[in-house]
Formats: sequence, structure tokens, C-alpha cells
Amino acid sequence: MDFKKARVITAMATPFNAEGQMDFSKLETLIDYLLSNGSEGLVVGGTTGESPTLSRDEKVSLYQKTVELVNGRVPIIAGTGSNNTAETISFTKEVEQMNGIDAVLVVAPYYNKPNQAGLYAHFEAVSQNTKLPIIIYNVPGRTGVAIEPATTIRLAALDNIIGVKECLGMDAISEIVEQTNDDFLVYSGEDNLAYPAFCVGATGVISVASHLFGKEMVEMFDLFESREVAEAAKVHRQLVPKMASLFTVPSPAPVKMALNHLGVDVGGLRLPLVACSNEEEQKILTVLELGD
Repeated sequence: MDFKKARVITAMATPFNAEGQMDFSKLETLIDYLLSNGSEGLVVGGTTGESPTLSRDEKVSLYQKTVELVNGRVPIIAGTGSNNTAETISFTKEVEQMNGIDAVLVVAPYYNKPNQAGLYAHFEAVSQNTKLPIIIYNVPGRTGVAIEPATTIRLAALDNIIGVKECLGMDAISEIVEQTNDDFLVYSGEDNLAYPAFCVGATGVISVASHLFGKEMVEMFDLFESREVAEAAKVHRQLVPKMASLFTVPSPAPVKMALNHLGVDVGGLRLPLVACSNEEEQKILTVLELGD
């Protein structure tokens, strides 16, 4: 799969039924909806997919079903990372046996707070034990540890580490783009930085907002590539407050609520996440311009 063509990759929500179990009929509807509305790739089993509350067996069945339903239409990236290097390697090896997974997303180890040497060693060990392409996920707000750009740049030299989902900000994105080869994929992990990141040479965005605004985000990138920079910037400015509203309550509660409101039924959330209150829901829908 050519990831360079996948500028808008959706970090896909996991649909649940009324009993809180994964619902594959809803998954089919969601995937078809996303691929018809701008998504050029999918991350399955990421944070937006509520990976912390999915069991390993659930992830395996979710990934297999996603591969079946996508049927080669776009690249699929599967979340396999944890804060346990041995477990990350074991699960990545299991996912490697599936046909149709194009890369794995491996998050920085959370909670145990390794230093830069430990972070490098973690990703190096995973890379040495799988043939699958690896995308690093640097999300300090959730993990409690930041992969410094210099560490990411060192890791980029390893053969099967092909990219990064970067949430450390524009300075980090700029440095990584500048200091790595052109084929190294740099994705903004923050929706509101999708356009600025693209302007400095990032590949695109791994996005939550693309569940709702995928077509607009594709248009934004298309306009920039056509050198209609002012028009692209206008789309960006209009999207920023909408993107921000999706994170006013712990994600993915707002995006699941909005999808359900649109008639794309993805069900509820697993504890410890809870649904938006009525007041939160109305505020978010008003900003999203999805209110009744």
C-alpha cells in the first residue's frame, strides 16, 4: 500500500452494541461511511478505538473483520503497542500473521516513563522482531512521556520504522520532516495541526475529526497541493473550532455521539469513559453545526 497517498487517515472508533460488545454489522456501516467520506486510510485499535478496554482476543477479531470489510480499498494500520515491550512484540507477531494489515501503530510506553534510551531500545526491539512496517505514536498527553525529535530521527534510520504519528507540536514535526528521508511518513496526531503540518512537508494527519469532516480535510489538502493556499487556509480556519469541540469531553465520547446523531450508529463507550451529558452534547453539536 502507498501510504504517501493516504493523507487523511481516520483513527476509527470501535462500534459497540447495547451490551457493550463489539458490533460487526455496525463496523461494516462505519467503514463504508468513512471510505465514502474522505478517509484514505484507517487506524484500527487505536486510542479512538478505545484500545485500553479491548482485550487481545477482541483486537484480533476486530482487525480480521476490518481487513475483510475494507477488502484492500485503503491501507489499514493496527494498534499493537503497550507499555510492556515483550507483550508488544508478542502481539505484533500475532498481527503479522494476518493478511491485509499494512502497518502497526506502536505507542510510546505509558506509565512506566522510560528515558530516551529506553524509548529507543523499546522501538528497536519491536522493529527487530517483526517484518511489518511500524509507525511510532508519540502522544505525551496520554502516555506521560515524550519521544524527543532526536530519538524519532534516530529510529527513522531503522529499516521497518516507516513513520510517526506526532503529537508533540509543530516544532517537533518540522524538525522530524527536515531531518528524515523523504519517504519517512510524518503524520500530525492533532487534528488542529493537520494543515500547518502539511504546509511544512508532513504526509498528512491521523485524525478523529475525519469521522465527520473527512471530505473537507481532503479538500483542504487538495487545495494546498493545487497552490490555492488561501482557500485551503480558509477551510482549515473553519474546521479548527469544530475539531476542538471533539476534545472538550474525553475522546471518543464526542465523535461517537456525533456519529450516532448523524445516524451512523456506533453505540456507546466502555467504562471508564462515559457519554456526553445533555448539556455537553448540545454545546458540541452547536459548534459542529449538526444540531437539530
